[in-house]
Amino acid sequence: MDTVAMDLFLTAAVGLLGSPGPAIAALLAVGRARGFAGGLRYFLGLQLGLAMAAGITAAGLFSLLATFPSALHVMTIVAAVYLVYLAWRIASSPIGEARTYNGAHASPAMGFLLGVTNPKAYLAFASLLASYTLIKDNAQHDAFTKWMLLIAVMIVVDIIWLYIGAFLRGLSLSSRNERALNIALGLTVLIAAGLAFV
Repeated sequence: MDTVAMDLFLTAAVGLLGSPGPAIAALLAVGRARGFAGGLRYFLGLQLGLAMAAGITAAGLFSLLATFPSALHVMTIVAAVYLVYLAWRIASSPIGEARTYNGAHASPAMGFLLGVTNPKAYLAFASLLASYTLIKDNAQHDAFTKWMLLIAVMIVVDIIWLYIGAFLRGLSLSSRNERALNIALGLTVLIAAGLAFV
């Protein structure tokens, strides 16, 4: 294995997968709404969806899927509708004592849906998988190794973002500031989604 290429691959993966996008905005918001422990089930669903998306890309199936623009269009619409719904739920969520931490918007299934339909993730995976060769003489072993490394990087960076969201939950804020934070997080989800889909 080429250790220099692996170091470059991991550095690029942390930069691409750790930069704000729809999944990270959602993790921040879920951590803020449900706390770290309460957000773990959503996190796990998201990781399964992202791992599947990375596997689809590593297997070359994303290129096949890209030959059907209508399929990509449907994926983008599904992800966009969910993210608009999530942004609205976050921005309008109750504050103070009325705050609730339950809801389908933060279920493992919704995390999986976002992970498997996230266009930013597919583009990042495709770029990373095509740009680096870690094992020169075995393409399948190379793709599998990169897939496993991507999963490891996603777990680490996403758990950090969930923790940051949970930290925001622990802040003692006035009702006005708490509402402003909810609205800001909702807008963050919308902006991240808009940038990813453009």
